[in-house]
Amino acid sequence: MSERTSPDEGRQARDTLVVAISSRALFDLGASHELFEREGVDAFAEHQIENENELLAPGIAFPLVQKLLHLNRAQPEAPRVEVILLSRNSADTGLRIFNSIEHYDLGIVRAAFTRGEPTLPYVRAFGADLFLSANPDSVANALASGIAAATILPSKAPQRQSEQLRIAFDGDAVLFGDESERVSEEAGIDAFHRHEAERVREPLSGGPFRSFLDALHRLQAAFPSEASPIRTALVTARSAPAHKRVILTLRHWGVRIDEALFLGGRPKGPFLEAFGADIFFDDSTVNVESARQHVATGHVPRRRLAE
Repeated sequence: MSERTSPDEGRQARDTLVVAISSRALFDLGASHELFEREGVDAFAEHQIENENELLAPGIAFPLVQKLLHLNRAQPEAPRVEVILLSRNSADTGLRIFNSIEHYDLGIVRAAFTRGEPTLPYVRAFGADLFLSANPDSVANALASGIAAATILPSKAPQRQSEQLRIAFDGDAVLFGDESERVSEEAGIDAFHRHEAERVREPLSGGPFRSFLDALHRLQAAFPSEASPIRTALVTARSAPAHKRVILTLRHWGVRIDEALFLGGRPKGPFLEAFGADIFFDDSTVNVESARQHVATGHVPRRRLAE
């Protein structure tokens, strides 16, 4: 029998959190991408080569990546976090990206440059727990393949700064499945509350980000709880009495969430700013519009495979 393991098996067998990120999420490549869209790949390649010694400005996800990689400083010989760069540039035109990585001392050593081909096959090959991209189609395809993924949106940096890595999640259709949310959408809020009360002891199904939350929880467990460099929050539109099923589900999963905000439909942005989120993940376009006015935001588009 072969001793080789699949990427998923390899991911489960190790403690390292692996985050794959596109070059457009990590750096500000807006002008270069517009040139590509307007004049094509040859003009884009020429521009990148001509400017390969010009540093790229940080992108929306840059502070998040800095904090993730900072977690390795106490144990650089056995990193707890690895960030993989994925780019549809060629290796030749991607030299500018690696020059910028080196300048900012990001500690990213693995990358895939595909020269226009999809990067998704390498997300799975690297065993990524999370994929962040500026391309909605790439994110949708990753989610359909069972990988936690989000589209990084143009966002405002939080005013409250913390040395902690702070990650916030929506509940239904992100950490949990979307069954309950569909009840609310199709039958109204009263039916939703009845549905949750009847099933309060029945754990919610896992959503697209459950595996990432599990990996983040394992990473948190490597640090003393009283001085953890990571803090998580659940920020949900649910309110009492629908909160109880959520709490019992997380307890059933054995997963730690540091803060839980049950907002009852209030706009999430101000609360995320108060938490100081480095990134927030939500499926609702209304919620992400509110959130991105305050913090870096990742949109998790809903995709029902049964349909």
